[in-house]
Amino acid sequence: MDLIVPTSLGDSRLMVDEAPDARAVLWLGHGAGGGIEAPDLAAMASALPRLGITVVRYEQPWRVAGRTLAPRPATLDVAWLETAPRVVELAAGLPIVVGGRSAGARVACRTATAVRAAGVVCLAFPLHPPGGLASAGHSGNQGKSRLAELLQPEVPVLVVQGDRDPFGSATAVTLDLAGRGRFEVVGVPGSDHGMKVPKSSPLDAAGVASLVVGAVACFVAGLSPVH
Repeated sequence: MDLIVPTSLGDSRLMVDEAPDARAVLWLGHGAGGGIEAPDLAAMASALPRLGITVVRYEQPWRVAGRTLAPRPATLDVAWLETAPRVVELAAGLPIVVGGRSAGARVACRTATAVRAAGVVCLAFPLHPPGGLASAGHSGNQGKSRLAELLQPEVPVLVVQGDRDPFGSATAVTLDLAGRGRFEVVGVPGSDHGMKVPKSSPLDAAGVASLVVGAVACFVAGLSPVH
């Protein structure tokens, strides 16, 4: 199901893959360099409905309008929040888990409390700008770290991160979240920020998709509904 949702910044789009007997809704945003067709987002939309999770992929107005450059983070939040009532309507009382990849994960973290999310799924969270130190939160490089955004949700958070991600490896994210009980980090062996792997990786593209889908399915299954 493809839905156009007007916002103050232009039309946004919801691509809905419904689960026959849904127990939760997963609302996902895309990154600044790509759209809802990203392999990891597409893999979840294809597989999770069979596991009882309706997947709603959100296309920001700038992408719907055909622009190639994403606006500032605060602008992304505006369109997302204005679309939230439509997602709540689609959920029809089911718990809503928010998330996304890269910039979409940042939006989900910043707005999770406002939309009363039951949990947050972060794919390739950009912990620091590319070329930054391996662990911004432990290197004295806090000025460039986005750890504060990742810590904003007050609900459980799953981070699925490549171990070769130049925006922050799985190891870096794990170190920065050490001792914080509501966070779970799943590393993707060999993958970069786009969840792409070299031929030498222990996983191929199908294996990466399977790992991501499995991790997200288990995370959503373990959440308690928000009332």
